[in-house]
Amino acid sequence: MSQPDSEVDLLIIGAGPTGLFAAYYAGFRELSTAIVDALPEPGGQVTAMYPEKQIFDVAGFPSVRGRDLVESLVEQADQAKPRYLLGRQARELTDADQALLVTLDDGSVIRARAVLLTAGIGEFRPRPLPAGDGWLGKGMVHFVPKLDEHTDKDVVIVGGGDSALDWALAMHPIAASVTLVHRRAKFRALPATVRQVSELGVPIITDGEVTELRGNAALDEVEVTVQRGPDKGKVHVLPAQTVVAALGFIADLGPLENWGLEIDHRAVRVDTTMRTARERVYAAGDVAQYEGKVKLIATGFGEAATAVNNIAVLLDPDAHLFPGHSSNAG
Repeated sequence: MSQPDSEVDLLIIGAGPTGLFAAYYAGFRELSTAIVDALPEPGGQVTAMYPEKQIFDVAGFPSVRGRDLVESLVEQADQAKPRYLLGRQARELTDADQALLVTLDDGSVIRARAVLLTAGIGEFRPRPLPAGDGWLGKGMVHFVPKLDEHTDKDVVIVGGGDSALDWALAMHPIAASVTLVHRRAKFRALPATVRQVSELGVPIITDGEVTELRGNAALDEVEVTVQRGPDKGKVHVLPAQTVVAALGFIADLGPLENWGLEIDHRAVRVDTTMRTARERVYAAGDVAQYEGKVKLIATGFGEAATAVNNIAVLLDPDAHLFPGHSSNAG
């Protein structure tokens, strides 16, 4: 067998909040670490989907913007000097002597004494807006990474989930207009958020289907045709320089499904130590599943610490499971 391209104590697969905190904690346990993620920058779903959204359920922060949370987590993780392998996908997992070999999609091989999966929901891709075929990047977007790019624009948001309603709230103060179109009368988003959007006076078209986009995006001249009602007999034509197709996404675990793990509803079953069915492989965050699991960023932080401490004992049986409080270090 050829020599691996690099060797680490712990390979973390997934650079979202849980993975970043796990990298910091691995450094606290004096483990060398590398982080692999298919996305080109750290932060996972937070960076890709809602960097401008306020997050309210992270301990110690009454409210924190997604982008700011990720920046702080990266700064914290950097204390451990992890090696980032971004824009690469982990493809194959094979056993080695007291270690694992992980092959990436660029052909490189990482030898790790343990692997921690923090891959969130796995690979995700937006659900398409049929009428928007050919318009992506030409007036239509799926995500809103930078709110100020839509200042003083007419914005049409298509969808009824949390992301659609959150973007309506965030863009209302800066856009020339915001209109929300949803194909049902009932929303998937939190009722409180729906109420907030309605109270702001944002026009909401329910039982509506976007049937056509036409115009010239280069000249900021786009019209959105919406057919409404049970028989789609009512027609609305809306001006828009930005159409946000927030229809949710399709996710799967990709190659991880072939790694000999126990998969349950697109998540990996773990025990109380966060260990999976595969020796030397652990999981934390949204990708991990056990009875009573609650999928929150805050939950992922605790699971990351549990996983790393148990990995530390796996790698050094003489080590203590509880390493002491970080406030006593240094």
